[in-house]
Amino acid sequence: MMSMMVGELVLAAPAILLSLLLTLVMSHFLPLLLNPKAPRGSFGWPLVGETLRFLTPHASNTLGSFLDDHCSRYGRVFKSHLFCTPTIVSCDQELNHFILQNEEKLFQCSYPKPIHGILGKSSMLVVLGEDHKRLRTLALALVTSTKLKPSYLGDIEKIALHIVGSWHHGKASNITFCDEARKFAFSMIVKQVLGLSPEEPVTAMILEDFLTFMKGLISFPLRIPGTPYARAVQARERISSTVKGIIEERRITGSCKKDDFLKVLLSTNELSDEEKVSFVLDSLLGGYETTSLLISMVVYFLGQTATDLDLVKREHEGIRSTKGKEECLSSEDYKKMEYTQHVINEALRCGNIVKFVHRKALKDVRYKEYLIPSGWKVLPVFSSVHLNPSLHGNAQQFQPRRWEGTSKKFTPFGGGPRLCPGSELAKVEAAFFLHHLVLNFRWKIDGDDVPMAYPYVEFPRGLPIEIEPICSES
Repeated sequence: MMSMMVGELVLAAPAILLSLLLTLVMSHFLPLLLNPKAPRGSFGWPLVGETLRFLTPHASNTLGSFLDDHCSRYGRVFKSHLFCTPTIVSCDQELNHFILQNEEKLFQCSYPKPIHGILGKSSMLVVLGEDHKRLRTLALALVTSTKLKPSYLGDIEKIALHIVGSWHHGKASNITFCDEARKFAFSMIVKQVLGLSPEEPVTAMILEDFLTFMKGLISFPLRIPGTPYARAVQARERISSTVKGIIEERRITGSCKKDDFLKVLLSTNELSDEEKVSFVLDSLLGGYETTSLLISMVVYFLGQTATDLDLVKREHEGIRSTKGKEECLSSEDYKKMEYTQHVINEALRCGNIVKFVHRKALKDVRYKEYLIPSGWKVLPVFSSVHLNPSLHGNAQQFQPRRWEGTSKKFTPFGGGPRLCPGSELAKVEAAFFLHHLVLNFRWKIDGDDVPMAYPYVEFPRGLPIEIEPICSES
């Protein structure tokens, strides 16, 4: 009897496999048949679609072969099958703006499920509607009150001087700059959010877990013990536990002396404890990754153009000449860093820290000649606008002077209701760090290293540079 059943299963196996294959093919291509008026494009192979080609690494100051090829074949708006979903890809500036400005009306944030699993259900990056509005309002209030606060500006200088001071060996030396930028950014964000100094043991513990978390965030989402993704989920739980312990300690001691984000979080009843922990983690993630990568981009591009580096140095020498030897930078000094801001904006345009964001159409959307079907994923690609020669002359070249006068089409941190609330803090921290770097050191890139989009952006070799102290230090 058993042998007969096994035999029947063996005979039926080809039919079962064929049925599964047909189901897979039909489910993949059915959206094409149901939406003939969607923009032109291709869906690639069943299941994987064109995702692997879309995610092929390329220099972040280029579009990459996938977008180059598809834009030339189908135009700047096309359909594809990405992240297991029918997708409209927009490389058009006006459509991108339309998508971002119609958040929660026509489009909605829609990150892949693995991102939810690692960031947590209360993360500002994944929550929707009123929950997102409530969290973002709080974030904006914190950023606005922090940006030009003397104590915050003093912390930037203190930590920047500590980092650059560790490079003084009286002669040229080699450093991996991305590591140094990350030290600075992490020290800043834990001080700003949790009131912790780099020397405290709990800071080192958070950093260790946070680095594990970051590796998993950009890994293949396979939740099997030992994989980077699984370790990252565990690291997030440990960070959450550590933050909860800090919160409880603050409540018990009633300490209000520390002037940080946590003090404000503890004073509000609008957020649950889980939301407060997620808010802290979001702040750590945004402050660490955005600031460190921005500073690295600035150093990378300035290291290749002596003229722009000289102009930045002159600007900071002028600012320093009006101040006493030990006098700290102020908010008024920051406002004088005009060419520095041009350099920062151009580094953001060329480097493309945020290549695209994930959205989903809530209904059929018609925009000009395009139809975006309801339920389809929508990817507004920012790098395609930043590198569009019709919007930015000599788009492949680093030219800070392009930012003088007229405003440019520019979305380095997204846009609309989901514009990164901490983007201005990243610019302030980058400008102050650059002040002490250009006045005390000269540098050159050691070897060949370029920022690569995976699509997350990083320097494969960590940006090794040869750095030499300037004898007449300011």
